[in-house]
Amino acid sequence: MYRIGELAKMAEVTPDTIRYYEKQQMMEHEVRTEGGFRLYTESDLQRLKFIRHARQLGFSLESIRELLSIRIDPEHH
Repeated sequence: MYRIGELAKMAEVTPDTIRYYEKQQMMEHEVRTEGGFRLYTESDLQRLKFIRHARQLGFSLESIRELLSIRIDPEHH
């Protein structure tokens, strides 16, 4: 499990970027420490890297959100 700063460094984004993606419902933070810090998994890291690469390729946030929903629930798309 990674804290937000560790995740940001590994994905080459800022913690604020991760928080923004969470507000846009592109990332989730279901796990927290007793102190209230967000914890992220390897799956979260891969998702964040996917978002970052899609942004670099010029995809809009709405398009990325749709792609992520297809990856999660392919039967409904």
